[in-house]
Amino acid sequence: MTVVRWNPWREAVTLREAMDQLFEESFVRPGTRQRRGEGLRERSYRLPLDVYTTPEEIIVVASLPGLTSDEVDIAIEGDTLTIRAELRPPLENVEYLFQERGYGAVARTLTLNVPVEADKAEAVFENGVLTLTLPKAEETKPKVIKVKSK
Repeated sequence: MTVVRWNPWREAVTLREAMDQLFEESFVRPGTRQRRGEGLRERSYRLPLDVYTTPEEIIVVASLPGLTSDEVDIAIEGDTLTIRAELRPPLENVEYLFQERGYGAVARTLTLNVPVEADKAEAVFENGVLTLTLPKAEETKPKVIKVKSK
C-alpha cells in the first residue's frame, strides 16, 4: 500500500462546483445524494444514451458494461422507446477501497419525434455497447425532386 500525504485542498471544491452539484442533486437527479462513507446503494439509474439521426434512420447507443444481450429489454410502443436492464451488484465479502460504479435497475424511456418502422428495428449488442437502429417511416424520409431544363 502506498502512503500519500494528505492535502486538505485536494478535496476542496469551488463554489461553482458545489452549486452545480447542489442543483443537480436537487432538480436534475433528485434523491441520488448519499452521505459520506455510506457506499453505493441499489437504486434506479437513468440510462445515459447517445441518440443521433441520419436521413434514413434514428440510432440509439447505450453503454451497458458487463451485461449480455439477453439481459437487456427493449420495447417500442407507438412513439415511445423504452430500454431496461439490471446492472449486477458489487461483490460480497470483500473490502472495497473505492466503490464508484452503480448497480441495480437502469432504464430510459424516450418519445420519438418522428414515426419509425418498429418491425424493421435492429439491435446489436457488442462489447457492452447496445446500438439500436430504428428506420424512419417512409413518409418522413426526404424526397428528392429532379429539376428538368427545357
